Amino acid sequence: MSLNSDIKEALDVLNNGGTILYPTDTIWGIGCDATNGKAIERVYHIKERMQEKSLIILVKDMDMLRKYVKEVPETAEELIASIKEPLTIIYPEARKLPGNLLASDGSIAIRIPSHEFCQELLEAFGKPITSTSANVSGAANPFSFSSVVQPLKDAVDHIVPVRYQTLSRPKPSTIVKINPNGEIRVIRN
Repeated sequence: MSLNSDIKEALDVLNNGGTILYPTDTIWGIGCDATNGKAIERVYHIKERMQEKSLIILVKDMDMLRKYVKEVPETAEELIASIKEPLTIIYPEARKLPGNLLASDGSIAIRIPSHEFCQELLEAFGKPITSTSANVSGAANPFSFSSVVQPLKDAVDHIVPVRYQTLSRPKPSTIVKINPNGEIRVIRN
């Protein structure tokens, strides 16, 4: 696969434990290697966020998703196949991920983005990437690059070019939690 230079630059940063500021299928996010505990610590530090508030991760597809959760309930597969808007699902039992990424109950929030840049980056990287809003914890969500505050831009290791911002209706993803018994609870709509 031939990678464009923007993907290569982001890959170099991710592979070296760095952080990126990048557009996703929802809003601008801060990303790092979701399997690297030290990189995740940096994201919490940049966001001034307590580690008790776990992060969302992006995966390329169902195959990658299955590597990082104990079980993908049939309900989750049906939701992913039928809902076209960005959907983050909280799965009960994460695996192969650092403890500082997970919620206190061992769950993990995962989304499969439809964003072309995110898909290309995830395919090239081969591992999940964190996707937390590019703001200081509690501040307004960054729906455009211009709304990301300068101190945050200065804190990350790499900024993906703005030309990849292709959001037609920017807003955070819907978040649902699937309990071990298969029950679905809407956390954010």
